[in-house]
Amino acid sequence: MTARTHVAFADEEILDLVNHAQPRVVPIDAPLSLPGGRRTIHDVSGEHFRNCDLELRKRGIRFFPVTLGPMRMLTERGIALKTKIEKMGYRAVECYPGGAQDVWGIPRQRRDRQGLRRGLEGLGVRGLTEAMTGDELDAVTAALVGWWFLLGKGEILGGEGGIIMPVSFAT
Repeated sequence: MTARTHVAFADEEILDLVNHAQPRVVPIDAPLSLPGGRRTIHDVSGEHFRNCDLELRKRGIRFFPVTLGPMRMLTERGIALKTKIEKMGYRAVECYPGGAQDVWGIPRQRRDRQGLRRGLEGLGVRGLTEAMTGDELDAVTAALVGWWFLLGKGEILGGEGGIIMPVSFAT
């Protein structure tokens, strides 16, 4: 797999890039669902964790719950982007790059950005540069997880609508 990244901030920029690439799957590094019983991210009734969150916790993968203050805005934006992407005819799935990096045994971006880059290269990703930001490397991770998922080397934690993750280290 050869990586090519683009920095995009506005939703319309992201949607234009998706439409240009025409991918089979769009892995999004943001929560794309709410805990059971909640109608909105601001609804305080219902569960605190989603099934996929409980599965991450069971596997020892650290994460921030979607109901945590700063995660609320990311969750709202993620859900809105997923809706727009699916209306365009593409399949949007939730991905957690940090969790995938843990599964693969490579560093997360905040711990060792260059180690993350080398780890992705070790998984067969070409086209990475030392100048890539941690966010770009997380985007590459998400794309790689999406690719593995399409190849049958991924799974959905928490059932349909959960988080896609790689099932094992590359062989």
